[in-house]
Amino acid sequence: MIEFGHGTHVGLRRTRNEDTYYADASLGLFLVADGMGGHQHGEVASALVRDAVADLVTRGHSLVEAVRAADERLIQHSRGFRDARPMGTTIAALRLHADSYEVVWVGDSRVYLWQKTLRQVSHDHSLVQELVEAGTLDAAQAARHPHRNVITQALGITAAEQLHIGMARGKLEHGTCFLLCTDGLTEEVGDAVIGEIVSRQDLSAQESVEHLLLAALDGGGSDNVTAILARIN
Repeated sequence: MIEFGHGTHVGLRRTRNEDTYYADASLGLFLVADGMGGHQHGEVASALVRDAVADLVTRGHSLVEAVRAADERLIQHSRGFRDARPMGTTIAALRLHADSYEVVWVGDSRVYLWQKTLRQVSHDHSLVQELVEAGTLDAAQAARHPHRNVITQALGITAAEQLHIGMARGKLEHGTCFLLCTDGLTEEVGDAVIGEIVSRQDLSAQESVEHLLLAALDGGGSDNVTAILARIN
C-alpha cells in the first residue's frame, strides 16, 4: 500500500509558480518538475513534460523512454515560439513496481529515500555538483556558492544528443519513504531537517509535506517549492 502527500507553493518572492507535479498511486508514478524560461514558458514547459510522461507511462513506456520522448515533445513545441529564452524544465520522477523502484532525473530537482536515515538517490546536474565531484568544493561550500542554481542539464534546453538522464533502481522494502522535491525546498531546508520531518511517524504523509513546505517558507521562500512524499506501508 502506498500512502502519499503532495503540495506546491509559489514561495514568497515569485509571482508565478513554474513548478508542477504528478502523483498517481495506482500507476505507481510520481514526479516533480521545475520549469524555466521567459514569459509563461516555464509553466508551459513543466506542464507539457508532466502530461507527456504520465501519458507515455500509462501507455506502457518505461520511465526513461517517457522522459526522453517528453523532451522531444518540448523541443518541438518550443520551436513555435520566437523568444531569446528557451523553455525548459527539470524533472525528478519515481516509478514503483511490486517489489522494486526506479528513479530518473534531469537537472537539480531531487529524489530522496528514507530508511532509518535520509539518502539522496539523485545526483544534481549542476555546476556546483560537478565542482564537488572534482574535489574543488566541499558540500558546505557548495551550499553557499553564488552559482549553486546553475544547472548543466534541462529538458527542452540541452541538445537531445547531449541529454543525460540520471537513473537509479533498487529493491522496494516495507517502511521505505521517497521524497521528490524541487530546489525551492532544498535551497531553504537542510537535509538534517528534511530527515527529521520525513521520519516522523506521528505525521501523515500529507502533514509531512505541509511541514516541509512551511519549513521552506520559514527559510526564506526564495523560489517556488514542491514536494511529494510516498510511503510504502
